[in-house]
Amino acid sequence: MSRRFLVIGAGISGLATAVALQRRGHDVTVLEERVDASSGTAISIWPNALAALDRIGLGDAVRESGGRVSAGAMRWSDGTWLRRPSPERIVAALGEPLVVVRRSVLTRILADALTEGTVESGVAASELVLTATGVRVTTSDGGTREVAAVVGADGVGSMVARHLNGTLRRRYAGYTAWRGIAEYALDPSLAGETVGIGTEFGHVPLGATHTYWFGTERQPEGGVSPAGELTHLRSRYGSWVDPVPALLAATDPADVLRSDLYDREPARQWSRGPVVLVGDAAHPMRPHLGQGGCQGLEDAATLAHCVDAVDDLPGAFARFAEMRRRRTMALTRESRLFGRIVNARPALLGAAAMRASAVVPEAVLRRHLASVAGRAAFVLSSDRSERPSG
Repeated sequence: MSRRFLVIGAGISGLATAVALQRRGHDVTVLEERVDASSGTAISIWPNALAALDRIGLGDAVRESGGRVSAGAMRWSDGTWLRRPSPERIVAALGEPLVVVRRSVLTRILADALTEGTVESGVAASELVLTATGVRVTTSDGGTREVAAVVGADGVGSMVARHLNGTLRRRYAGYTAWRGIAEYALDPSLAGETVGIGTEFGHVPLGATHTYWFGTERQPEGGVSPAGELTHLRSRYGSWVDPVPALLAATDPADVLRSDLYDREPARQWSRGPVVLVGDAAHPMRPHLGQGGCQGLEDAATLAHCVDAVDDLPGAFARFAEMRRRRTMALTRESRLFGRIVNARPALLGAAAMRASAVVPEAVLRRHLASVAGRAAFVLSSDRSERPSG
């Protein structure tokens, strides 16, 4: 039975949810407050999220759109190997390589899969009122929408999350991230991270000729580098082992993004009646596991599955929350813990912890990595029932 959904937010989670619902025959509109919703540099799509995209029907399009990572190395800033895995480590652990794609490209793939006119930009939802037949949504242009259900995909500052939970405290994580894309062909064996005292620097191939990189460092909230962000980074990481200095040398200053990192109290209530949260609106996550956007993609596929499997929408949304809460909360805690270790005070304590990670057996790391980001980590209830026992 076709129902009318309003998705609030045209980020990765919102667009993916809209595609998943629309392809099941539902009437979907997406409201996006921003006129230009493009943002960011690139994103890692791990195999768990590729499995979710396969459910939606877009997995192959994303695989073909970016670079692939199959190793996952870690070195100290002087070049000492902390972990030098086999070339196919990620494939062995996760079932296939992870894909690194420009955010703008991923957004375009998702948006192009929607029927024309689905996304309405420059319109915000300002109020939700439950009615006898669904939800009445008041919008910033003074209009109202009557729909069967609302999906809140409006990020960390979600209005829909506040509707369900009241005030949710937003917290500065204590450190800042820089992201950029360099015109640089990265040696595939170096894909992964280089770490130092109180900081980390990640680098993964974005196709054959470009590399996506990021760095994090403890900084005061709202800070700006007076001489420019790239100048600061070249000074901060100039003595590190390549490819870090080479990547920064090959980066255009205009392509560097600086952003303070925040998280937020998890939403206690993900759904009530015909209103539900997905993505960062439900479970904002620090970036250290690379699972924020990936979990939003899992949400999209799972929500559409629940809408198909459960007749009434409140029941479907409650089932969705039940299926997703345990996994996302565990990953949120782990990502927060990892960030605290890397940016611990005193910084030498975090450095010691990072060095100690090198003695963890490879088999243990592979099992854990598979549980977080392997293809088999994304499982719907029907998959469990279909799997052979033993």
